[in-house]
Amino acid sequence: MDLPDINIQYRVIIGISAMVLLFSSFLISFIFSERKKLQYHKDLQTLHEQQKEILTQQNLILDKKVQERTAELVQQKEALQHSLSELKLAQSQLIQREKMASLGELTAGIAHEIQNPLNFVNNFSEINAELLAEMKDHLSREKLSSGGQEQIDTLSQDLSKNLEKIISHGKRADSIVKGMLQHARSSAGSQEPTDINALCAECIKLSYQGIRARDKSFNANTKTNFDPKLGKINIIPQEIARVLLNLLNNAFYAVDEKKKTKGVGFESAVFVETLAENGNLVIRIRDNGNGIPEKILDKIFHPFFTTKPAGQGTGLGLSLSYDIVKAAGGQLKVETREGEFTEFSLLLPGT
Repeated sequence: MDLPDINIQYRVIIGISAMVLLFSSFLISFIFSERKKLQYHKDLQTLHEQQKEILTQQNLILDKKVQERTAELVQQKEALQHSLSELKLAQSQLIQREKMASLGELTAGIAHEIQNPLNFVNNFSEINAELLAEMKDHLSREKLSSGGQEQIDTLSQDLSKNLEKIISHGKRADSIVKGMLQHARSSAGSQEPTDINALCAECIKLSYQGIRARDKSFNANTKTNFDPKLGKINIIPQEIARVLLNLLNNAFYAVDEKKKTKGVGFESAVFVETLAENGNLVIRIRDNGNGIPEKILDKIFHPFFTTKPAGQGTGLGLSLSYDIVKAAGGQLKVETREGEFTEFSLLLPGT
């Protein structure tokens, strides 16, 4: 065999060996890569399972915490509901206390008012008893002189006059008692045509006499300007009377407090006015007391807020008055200047 043929065979063998070696290298590289990918997927799956397990555990922990927190919130809700129930009960008791205090003030004024007509009834009854005894003495005589007949006629006239006064004052006492019973009724009263001027006049008298019954040294000038053209309007009279009494009590209290600081030179005055304005019936109650400081003006209608010393007010009077007027479809406004005056305006629809 020639040398060139040997070289060719050698080269072919070398080429085939190189190709086998190259293919082997490629195959090894491919197998290694596939193993690496397989291991990666296995690791990824393991990691996914671990994360899934961790997430499951965290969900269990979270569910447990949510259940615990829900239980706490339920307990807090029940505690708040219990506290709210107690607060409503306390508020109801305080409102009842305010109503009873208002009724007590009214009763004191009525007791003073009713004492006058009863005194007249008692005094004239005693006088009539004496006159009747005297008349019987004259009639028991056998013969009556002209002077005796004249005396009997005079006694008869006096008896008639006294009886008229007894009837008048008896009716006055009856109206006072009826007013007290009307004011003492529950708030579920019915509307009825009411003379506002007469209601205001009655409340002024009751408020003033009520304060006088507690403090004999109290004195205040009261002025009124009632519009005589005002007709009757449909209201619940005992509710509006409660508002008027509260506003008047506050007004008299304000001027009395100012008088204590200013001395005898101060002329206390409470002015009450009624008028028709823009389709409303307006009642204005103005006093020349110390006024309301601007910093607390927006709080005066809040429940339990009071500027009076402890034990002299519950802080429900103006709040209840505001609610009563609002329920009647009206408005309760205030205008004041510290150190000079306070004026409450009660606006009622229906003129």
